[in-house]
Amino acid sequence: MSKRKILITGKGSYVGTNLIKWLEQWPDQNEVVELSVRGTDWKEHDFSIYDVVLHVAGIAHVSTDPSMEQQYYKVNRDLAIEVAEKAKEEHVKQFIFTSSIIVYGDSSHINKKRIIDKNTKPTPSNFYGNSKLQAEKGISLLESDDFKVVIIRPPMIYGKGSKGNYPKLASYARKLPIFPDIENERSMLHIDNLCEFIRLMIENNEQGLYFPQNAEYVKTAEMVRLISEIHEKNVRLTKVFNPLLRFMGNFVGTVNKAFGNLVYEHRMSDYKENYRIRGLKESIEVTEK
Repeated sequence: MSKRKILITGKGSYVGTNLIKWLEQWPDQNEVVELSVRGTDWKEHDFSIYDVVLHVAGIAHVSTDPSMEQQYYKVNRDLAIEVAEKAKEEHVKQFIFTSSIIVYGDSSHINKKRIIDKNTKPTPSNFYGNSKLQAEKGISLLESDDFKVVIIRPPMIYGKGSKGNYPKLASYARKLPIFPDIENERSMLHIDNLCEFIRLMIENNEQGLYFPQNAEYVKTAEMVRLISEIHEKNVRLTKVFNPLLRFMGNFVGTVNKAFGNLVYEHRMSDYKENYRIRGLKESIEVTEK
């Protein structure tokens, strides 16, 4: 059987780098190449030799700096569509685009639950979310019988070496003696679970819109407790600050970022094969050790 040829557009990305390592478990089945899409050299690269293109290039962090807006649309929308167009023109069979839960806007208020289901309409609250949503729309228009499009909207991705909110939380867990015990729920996705999900998308030649997440919702305080245990610290969870934090949530965005609620309804993340190879506790152990 000939190897499946996979092109990852976005050299050095967190998802791409981890997927390459993940697929090394099946060396006889997959051949993976990474391609930088900075500049214009990538346009000369021959896409016709690949079965799958996974596009992971993009500006990932959320910025509110208005001077960055055009750059977000240029990279997150225009480049993604351009890569997809080239893939289709050169007869690639499957195109996978990593979007984000951010197309639904920010996490909810600390005092409100927010559950996204199949009927929830995307309502981006910033140009990062909007640039991702517009990319999805542009890429979806290219879909045909010979060009299958997979769009993945993951929630917060975490794992060893990840950026964003998780390392900040891990830092608090290692240093703070006490931490607020707020009841909240977040959908999250460990990098290994995402890599296995992408592998199955490729293996099964899928198309469509997908919402992978860990099997369990995450409570911020519980995650901090698990991280501190691994480092043999003993963070004490307390509800004493809860009334103040709930009040501050009306004025301070970072409170809602840390303790807000934002989940995908469980069933929309189910798949015919199990991709959740790591439960929450194990995922934190492999991340922290």
